[in-house]
Amino acid sequence: MTQLAARKESTEPGPGQEAVKRALDIALASVLIITVAPLLLLLWCLVRLTSAGPAFFRQERLGRDMKPFTMLKLRSMFAGNDDQTHRAYVTGMLTAEHKAPERHGALFKLADDPRVTPLGVWLRRTSLDELPQLINVLRGEMSLVGPRPMLSWEAKLLAEPYRPRFTVKPGMTGLWQVRGRSRLSMRTALELDVEYTRRRSVALDLIILAQTVPALFRGGAS
Repeated sequence: MTQLAARKESTEPGPGQEAVKRALDIALASVLIITVAPLLLLLWCLVRLTSAGPAFFRQERLGRDMKPFTMLKLRSMFAGNDDQTHRAYVTGMLTAEHKAPERHGALFKLADDPRVTPLGVWLRRTSLDELPQLINVLRGEMSLVGPRPMLSWEAKLLAEPYRPRFTVKPGMTGLWQVRGRSRLSMRTALELDVEYTRRRSVALDLIILAQTVPALFRGGAS
């Protein structure tokens, strides 16, 4: 029996949980975006000063029910890059049982990616490039906790058992990010995304958020 099958007995959230989760997202994201605004402004300036191109990176991702939305990040790559090498890497990760390189600590990110700026390496390692996603949370396109927001071409490569991950909003952090990150196989990470959709609750979200801070020091949360 696979890990995914073993978790099928997990429960769905009770009545009112979604409303409470949304209220928590709005409250915490509002406080966080006000708190980090000076840091975000500083990072915006650093990105603009250290490489040509806009400070914010906008990319279409899939949200709940596979509805597209524009995800925001601080730009960590040189402008005008070709993504074929990265796409081939992620395709291999999604279609075979590999482990991600641990140096950069991200299953969906290519190690030693030549497209990444020197500042971008640090932004990714600390996950500070993810801060603008707080705006996505306030818009209701993302949650603080949930599966990683996928690109449409990535979603097309997913096996059917992993598609329940699209029944909830994607998140800035989640189960696999705090349970091993680069030490996990891609299959295990996707199973943890699905496990979250079955076990999701406000209590679980609070636990994951509390575990995200130490996860950041271990190499980033999302």
